[in-house]
Amino acid sequence: MNMEVKIKNRDERELEDWVAADCHGLNFFEIDKSLQDLLTLYLPDDLREHMIPVYRQLGEVAGNRLDELARICESHMPILHPRDARGRNRDWIEYHPAFREMEKIGYGDFGIHCMSRKEGVHGWPTKVPPMAKYVFQYLFTQAEFGLMCPISLTDTSSMLLERYGPEAAKDKFLDKMRSQDMEELYRGAQFMTEKIGGSEVANLAVTARQENGEWRLYGDKWFCSSADAEVSLVLARPEGAPEGNSGLAIFAVPRTLDNGERNNYRIVRLKNKMGTKSMASGEIIFDGAVGYAFGDVGAKPNPGLRQMMDQVSMSRLSHGVRAAGMMRRCLNEAMVTARTRDVFGEPIINKPLLRRQLLKLMVPTEQVLSMIMHVSSVLHKAEGGDEAAARLNRILTPLVKFRACRDNVPVATGALEIRGGNGLIEDWVNSRLVRDAHTGLLWEGTSNINALDITTRAVAKTGAHEDLADDLKDRLQGANGLPGQFAGELSGLVDRAKKFAEDIAKSGNETRARQASDALYHVTTATLLATEGAALGQAGGDARRMLLARLVMDTRLRPHDPLSNGDSRFEIEAGNYLLNDADVPLDVAADLLRI
Repeated sequence: MNMEVKIKNRDERELEDWVAADCHGLNFFEIDKSLQDLLTLYLPDDLREHMIPVYRQLGEVAGNRLDELARICESHMPILHPRDARGRNRDWIEYHPAFREMEKIGYGDFGIHCMSRKEGVHGWPTKVPPMAKYVFQYLFTQAEFGLMCPISLTDTSSMLLERYGPEAAKDKFLDKMRSQDMEELYRGAQFMTEKIGGSEVANLAVTARQENGEWRLYGDKWFCSSADAEVSLVLARPEGAPEGNSGLAIFAVPRTLDNGERNNYRIVRLKNKMGTKSMASGEIIFDGAVGYAFGDVGAKPNPGLRQMMDQVSMSRLSHGVRAAGMMRRCLNEAMVTARTRDVFGEPIINKPLLRRQLLKLMVPTEQVLSMIMHVSSVLHKAEGGDEAAARLNRILTPLVKFRACRDNVPVATGALEIRGGNGLIEDWVNSRLVRDAHTGLLWEGTSNINALDITTRAVAKTGAHEDLADDLKDRLQGANGLPGQFAGELSGLVDRAKKFAEDIAKSGNETRARQASDALYHVTTATLLATEGAALGQAGGDARRMLLARLVMDTRLRPHDPLSNGDSRFEIEAGNYLLNDADVPLDVAADLLRI
């Protein structure tokens, strides 16, 4: 991890020196050797060379000023003011200046919300491809998770507006939603959830009526993140439309009307959330708010929900990226702690059981990094019209959302435990990471919703598991440097996972949907890790990802007896290399795989 942590001699230490260090003050890009290696595989040379100085700049900001601002915002949450001094319903949200400074970093300085929607951001001549954009989200989230929600919503809302929205709304809002000028920026939001529930959208009750040639919205939305966004995309049912999904339409609802007056909706309460405390989520009542309808709202079926799912899919990938960033921060915190906390005369990283716990944090962290780089690369091809990539994307996106957000929780908790009692103290970042980690389980579909999307739709209806298996096996066949027996076993596991997912889908056995999704995720990430490690090793670099692939196979894809002592030679030997910063040569990695 290339973390230079200065450790004083035991005799030179003051009492405070015995408290383990943290990651604040480090450059989050420079300490991330895994990311730097994968950039050589997933980004074209010209794009990588252009972006690395910008990544380094964000890594410095994330590890220093952004980290400071995020800590301030955690204890200075947004405040809703329902009325003005004259008693009028002119609700507004007060933010601490630290939040506004964080917005300037995310929107203004780095343009994360617009870099893949317009040309020229950071001097790149075209739109920044997804696999480069999501690195910015990954680094930013290591310091601040909450604000990445509004940034991502602004990104995907402008995409949806450009793709499906009416010309009048595009003319009014699109350029401002893609501005880096904080004085003219329009932030975007997406309001779907109602009291009846988040996933069962067929029963949504917010209605839209045509009044004097305008669409006006009425009803309550229950969970609205970025509640005071300048433009919100709202899912509503036009008056007279059929019940169920087919009657829903999207409306772009501005916060302020052309005459400068507030639109007719109110933020009636801010949510007192467990996590993402810096970002305002609230409840909203529409009382005749003007909205701009997407498409032909009289169509049967109305395409509104299908259109909105484009944004949901992009948000799911973004949640996977955010989980990857948070897990990296957790792993880095755990590693710094382990190297600077002494117990019984030596750093705890030397303790065998602690080393095993560090590996349990490292493996899912590296799995998801490979996954987000791969999925964003596939998305880039799909956006270019590659139909095979689009089919792959159909299954990869819910896979990364399903598993990454689940893994984030135990990784965050494990890192807190490694810090010990201080991890529970708000002076340190660990407790915030634990709280925020749970958010990803809930937004854009719970684990159950995503697992069912994988098995009952991506597998049963689309057959995307076939494309996934073919792609993985092609990668294994083309990988030089992998021992033949290892590659053969992994290829066999791909076949078994594909068949298992297919059997679950055909049988309609929903109780095994998560198990089938787990299997597909683990064979995908094991294949990516193995082939990435081989490619890096062939180029004379670090082949350690091959060892991580074996650990995924051993712990997630091979049978084991919980009451057996077992053979832990590989885990111990692999750990000796993986917990060390030195590169692992290809021949060493290949020999270890034969244990």
